[in-house]
Amino acid sequence: MSSVGISKGVLEICKFGVYVAVPIALMYVFANNCDNLNKFMGKRSYVVYPEEFLTPPPPEELRGMARARKNNLRQ
Repeated sequence: MSSVGISKGVLEICKFGVYVAVPIALMYVFANNCDNLNKFMGKRSYVVYPEEFLTPPPPEELRGMARARKNNLRQ
């Protein structure tokens, strides 16, 4: 560590401490009190499905629409 210096060694130890402490602190905050997790997750809507969605027409109807369009383009 003599080539790196004492101050840089202390900095690396502090950074490692932060990297280890942050996940442990977050786990402690959310795992011990589920209300915190519900508050945090409740503010975000991740997947919102539409109430009703249009179903595609059956294949026979699609073929008929394609034929009608093809005939209109020829004329």
